[in-house]
Amino acid sequence: MRAMGVDLGTRRIGLAVSDPSGTLARPWKTLPAAATPAACAETVAAALEAFAEASRRAENEDADANAGVFDVMVVGLPQRLGGGPTHLTEQVRAFAAALSARTGLVVHLQDERLSSHEAEARLSVRERDWRKRKAKLDAAAAAVILQDFLDACAARASLAGG
Repeated sequence: MRAMGVDLGTRRIGLAVSDPSGTLARPWKTLPAAATPAACAETVAAALEAFAEASRRAENEDADANAGVFDVMVVGLPQRLGGGPTHLTEQVRAFAAALSARTGLVVHLQDERLSSHEAEARLSVRERDWRKRKAKLDAAAAAVILQDFLDACAARASLAGG
């Protein structure tokens, strides 16, 4: 299962991708956010299509093959520490619905509480310059969100015996 993770913000959209086995997530890129959830979904869908095209070229697959590179999309759902909605929760839900309609992929909402803090802590170990960290933060937060989802899937599969 290959998955793409998305951290939707008001200014930037962080993207992360999993390895083909669906085990490890890594930051991929950061895109500027658009004005509406539907426009943000178009931006992410275009990035997904570019990734798929690059993957097909890298693997020398037929360019007309319409096999999807990703099986699932994971979008971080903002919630307060107590579990209640934030001012962005409904906007993210609308984005997830628009993204699913645009791509035809299943979109899972994953709790993103403290993902940016965790991403910042991980980045600060390798990068001392806060300006450089800030440029990578959204994609790193998307990787944290995606990894949480992948780990939960692996735990469920383990409990189910397979």
